[in-house]
Amino acid sequence: MIERMLRFLPVKLRCKIEQRHGLTNILNNIIWLFFDKFIRLGVGLLVSVWIARYLGPGQFGLLSYALAFVALFTAVANLGLYGIVVRDLVQDPANADNTMGTSFVLSVLGGFSAFCLSLLAISYARPDDELAKFIIVLLSLLMVFKATDVVRYWFESQVQSKYVVWMENSAFLAISTVKIGLIVVEAPLMAFVWAMFVESLIVAVGLLGIYTWRGGKLTAWRFRFVRAKVLLKDSWPLILSGIAIMVYMRIDQIMLGQMLGDESVGIYSAAVRISEVWYFIPMVIVASVFPSIIEAKKQGEALYYQRLQKLYNWLVVLALAVAIPMTFLSELVVTLLFGNAYVQAGSVLSIHIWAGLFVFLGLASGKWFIIEGLQRYSFYRTLFGAVANIVLNLIMIPKFGVLGAASATVISYAIAGLFSDVLQKETRTIFKMKLRSLNIYSTLISIWRKPY
Repeated sequence: MIERMLRFLPVKLRCKIEQRHGLTNILNNIIWLFFDKFIRLGVGLLVSVWIARYLGPGQFGLLSYALAFVALFTAVANLGLYGIVVRDLVQDPANADNTMGTSFVLSVLGGFSAFCLSLLAISYARPDDELAKFIIVLLSLLMVFKATDVVRYWFESQVQSKYVVWMENSAFLAISTVKIGLIVVEAPLMAFVWAMFVESLIVAVGLLGIYTWRGGKLTAWRFRFVRAKVLLKDSWPLILSGIAIMVYMRIDQIMLGQMLGDESVGIYSAAVRISEVWYFIPMVIVASVFPSIIEAKKQGEALYYQRLQKLYNWLVVLALAVAIPMTFLSELVVTLLFGNAYVQAGSVLSIHIWAGLFVFLGLASGKWFIIEGLQRYSFYRTLFGAVANIVLNLIMIPKFGVLGAASATVISYAIAGLFSDVLQKETRTIFKMKLRSLNIYSTLISIWRKPY
């Protein structure tokens, strides 16, 4: 695929790329990953926009508030087991049934605990809002269904994720069609919540179904208390990290809902949907490029950090290529997608879009933390960002409303993705590298001379 696309590039640039075989492989991988993500996210955005236009800022805001509220408890539900279970299934396939059975039971207990916590929290946050409580009851119940994700872990350990992708995408497209039908027949808000519930139920049953179809035996799963202790010992730091991440990313919408009401959440969420739709791009780039960076480390520190600097440079250029035009076109984009009822979201988007710059840098440095064995610092910076987000929202939302929430998000993301790295001696190296990448002139020159 990449060979065909190169034909449309200038001769000089094409020759530079073709001379670097590793770069061509990276680009080819990126294109295929983009293809899968683009379809799912593209359809998801279009359906979400259609629903938002139909429901209006108030009801769309309530739905967004409920989703953000439930998201706070997902880390408790999954217990940080994802990476741990995949690792153990790969390293110890002989005990796969014990690992699967134990992690399934733990996930059910975690999901039920998260369900109870969310009910207690919403009863305190909105004691008189029966509709909000009912929506959150349904959405929270889905966290129990997520216990079937252990099947997803098994397929990943077997490098057979395509079966999961096919099944999930089929359910996603089917329910997306249903949601469009609900709009056509002018269904109420709860109909869309039930559609989300059914989609999760289909995925949960489907995961168990394809596991059985591929030769797995559910009856062979066994819970082992000793195995549970080992899994939880390894995963509990990831639970704390997951909670910090969810607070960091979603607390703004919850605080807006509590302080200004659902309509403000709807306006803000519309802007966030557009602002964050690009985030899969750096994820794909980082995932595709980092194997070559790890390989470079084996050859020497100089090449290792040279390639890492190139990655930062590319991510900064990409972030600016999105943020700069969107700053000036935000109101036009919002009204074209969501309609005039969401016109205020244009100003929010012009601010929130700059959060992507620090998100992009944070994604790359997150991988660096893992390579260097500095995961605890990754948690610290997320915690700093979460605390900063809460404090800044408390100060800025009463004064500036939705614009204050957007500004608080950008500042907290900058703290987490950039400035927190200066606090520790071990991370100051990447802090300097990030600052260097923000020198746009030298960054562009560097990319032109050596694309990678």
